[in-house]
Amino acid sequence: MDKKFSVVIAGGGSTFTPGIVLMLLENLDKFPIRQIKFYDNLEARQKVIADACEIILKEKAPEIDFVATTDPKTAFSDVDFVMAHIRVGLYAMREKDEKIPLKYGVIGQETCGPGGIAYGMRSIGGVLELIDYMEQYSPDAWMLNYSNPAAIVAEATRKLRPNSKIINICDMPVGIEERMAHAIGLKSRKEMEVRYYGLNHFGWWTDIRDHAGNDLMPQIKAHVAKYGYSLKEELGEHESQHTDPSWMHTFAKAREVYAVDPDTLPNTYLKYYLYSQDEVEHADPEYTRANEVMNGREKHVFGECKKIVQAKTAKDTSLEVDEHASYIVDLARAIAYNTHERMLLIVENNGALSNFEPTAMVEVPCIVGKNGPEPLVQGQIPRFQKGLMEQQVAVEKLVVEAWEEHSYQKLWQALTLSKIIPNARVAKQILDDLIEANRDFWPELR
Repeated sequence: MDKKFSVVIAGGGSTFTPGIVLMLLENLDKFPIRQIKFYDNLEARQKVIADACEIILKEKAPEIDFVATTDPKTAFSDVDFVMAHIRVGLYAMREKDEKIPLKYGVIGQETCGPGGIAYGMRSIGGVLELIDYMEQYSPDAWMLNYSNPAAIVAEATRKLRPNSKIINICDMPVGIEERMAHAIGLKSRKEMEVRYYGLNHFGWWTDIRDHAGNDLMPQIKAHVAKYGYSLKEELGEHESQHTDPSWMHTFAKAREVYAVDPDTLPNTYLKYYLYSQDEVEHADPEYTRANEVMNGREKHVFGECKKIVQAKTAKDTSLEVDEHASYIVDLARAIAYNTHERMLLIVENNGALSNFEPTAMVEVPCIVGKNGPEPLVQGQIPRFQKGLMEQQVAVEKLVVEAWEEHSYQKLWQALTLSKIIPNARVAKQILDDLIEANRDFWPELR
């Protein structure tokens, strides 16, 4: 382990960046770093985060070089890994993604349905740009992309940058697996070995065992049938310190999602597809998840960063390590050290699900080594899941084709096909409003 790595965090001005830096510092014994760079196209926003992170690095790991820049050449030269989590249009556009559909009685959500499609149309160009910079300035580097909406971004990179060294990842299964582990008294999800299949934010666990091979599914199912993914210690509290009210609702709702197919355990996001009208009823059209984040995490993180800069020390900061993000270190290590770690990743199907579209980007367990991920075959999938997934993968493919071909028709078809939208007329109304809102971000449709 002599080599130390150089990492660029693309999306340096993100609210998640300080937590990721703290997480990387906590894992230096496993993944040694010589240089961390921040790259963002919004200099003023990045500066607040970068100035604070520079102080954190000086105090915790002064040997690491730090650079924050808006210049692609500076950012992407001499790097081993690009960790990308960009949000094109920031939370202001996320708010529109959520509120525009609600005007038509349709749930607006960051990655699902019309909100996810709108965000996808903004994200594709941004992520492709990062890949191109990486390939120009550090052709041997790998991009670990966790920019949302991961499903649409993954399809775009498969189709439009087929040879690029990018791995698309999502921390939602990680978070749910942590809850499963705690629910049955394990210390960590690392004590479990899972089988899972689906699309991103659209999948099912089919088998969970401990390292001795004992079946943990019956215990976890019993918990989910009663509590969803809520943990007993959270129940009865109105406000869980670390969990926004909307997440508490989501974890509890998993109970109803599970009931639709009790042979498997569901990803929480399936609630948007299987119970979309419940989500509309639960939503406040004046105050959506984006508002919750802007008034919660965004204010907190930027406020803390400003305090650190004023105090010239991070000694008393309440910024927290992003534990969820530690899977990014597992992935980087797997590539760097050829560890053959088993991880859930978003990869081209190519036979992993034997009765499903070969070019679909599916989320399945993979063994990861220095040449990237090798998907593990999950076999045939049942008709219920297959039907849902075929509809959803068609939506994702149509969005990418619409972006590439500047096609109004294909984007209307994508929205019409989304299970969240009731019919083609509503799809067109939402689309026309979204086009207006996204003039600065989408390709011009014709």
